[in-house]
Amino acid sequence: MLDLLIANASLPDGRRDMSVAVQAGRIVEVQAGLQAPARELIDAQGLLLSPPFVDAHFHMDATLSYGLPRVNRSGTLLEGIALWGELKPLLTLEALVERAMAYCDWAVAKGLLAIRSHVDVCDDRLLAVQALLEVRRRVAPYLDLQLVAFPQDGVLRSPNALANLKRALDLGVDVVGGIPHFERTSEHGAASVKLLCEEAARRGLRVDMHCDESDDPLSRHIETLACETQRLGLQGRVVGSHCTSMHSMDNYYVSKLLPLIAESRVGIVANPLINITLQGRHDTYPKRRGMTRVPELLAAGVELAFGHDCVMDPWYSMGSGDMLEVAAMGLHVAQMTGQDAMRQCFAAVTEAPARLLGLDGYGIAPGCHADFVLLQAQDPIEALRLRATRLRVWRRGQTVATAPRALTALNLPGRPAQVDFLKA
Repeated sequence: MLDLLIANASLPDGRRDMSVAVQAGRIVEVQAGLQAPARELIDAQGLLLSPPFVDAHFHMDATLSYGLPRVNRSGTLLEGIALWGELKPLLTLEALVERAMAYCDWAVAKGLLAIRSHVDVCDDRLLAVQALLEVRRRVAPYLDLQLVAFPQDGVLRSPNALANLKRALDLGVDVVGGIPHFERTSEHGAASVKLLCEEAARRGLRVDMHCDESDDPLSRHIETLACETQRLGLQGRVVGSHCTSMHSMDNYYVSKLLPLIAESRVGIVANPLINITLQGRHDTYPKRRGMTRVPELLAAGVELAFGHDCVMDPWYSMGSGDMLEVAAMGLHVAQMTGQDAMRQCFAAVTEAPARLLGLDGYGIAPGCHADFVLLQAQDPIEALRLRATRLRVWRRGQTVATAPRALTALNLPGRPAQVDFLKA
């Protein structure tokens, strides 16, 4: 007898009336019209069954700290960094763990079951590192939390950052991070990329750098990251996050840059909610959007994902862990309104980030983990349009979250008694 059988489901690739059979926490069969005895039978009623959402870029050490010790009045990236510097001495291990655990609850409720979080290593106490290692241990049964050693103040600019970064990696942090555009000079930025990539290569680790999060078209550290990736044989293990300067770069230069990124197999993570909020702050009009060149990167064959980046922290006062909101903003900012393009935006918060994080057993196919989200939508495009309700979330075949179907009652003569906003 199966543990779980989900019948009559639509899948993100367009297949309909599909059944997904689960045994011992893994998918054993996916086929149309499958009938078999099961301890639990779920009729999806034609709704969308998706693998869980994945956030490729987040800052869990800062999440839910909005207003501490004050509000970011200018709304700029640099004031946010300064504000985080003010907050760090006031942090406690208990408060860091409590806020991060609360956010993980939100994530599970939204069907977000894998997160890559950057964690600041410029505090000599490594308090945030200790806190998120503990959070990673606690949430492991229901959420994959991958940690990036992130020298927020610059690995060369901050006196103890390199030593602290190595200590964090020794403690079990998963990925090497960096922020080359925040170093004192562009030369120091390039040197930091080389140094950090070499450290990752020595340790056999992945790399994920905040890269060119700037409106300055001459911030070009992504090219150094791509070259170092090739030199050190790190292809497929490196991510450049943000890359917002590409929005302002000369088109001829970008025409050379895109093939370099593709050849090096460096992945790119755009953060639509934050990029559109923080970039272009010094513009009058026309005002730059700031998000990197998403359609062009995809057309060049670059693996691209969307990240949430921030939720209620010094940089961003909004957010709820909803990756459909992230993808919908990316869709609008990048003007990706074609049918295939909208499906790419859905993939940018599911399949693509799963590949960038190297998640094992992700997807809806025999042998994959039985991790799913049942959405109140009939396909990925409708899920994006509606920011669809997560009706049920499974982890390893066990239900971890449920929500009632979203319906609105009407009292109109001659009209239906309720609406759910699904297309007929």
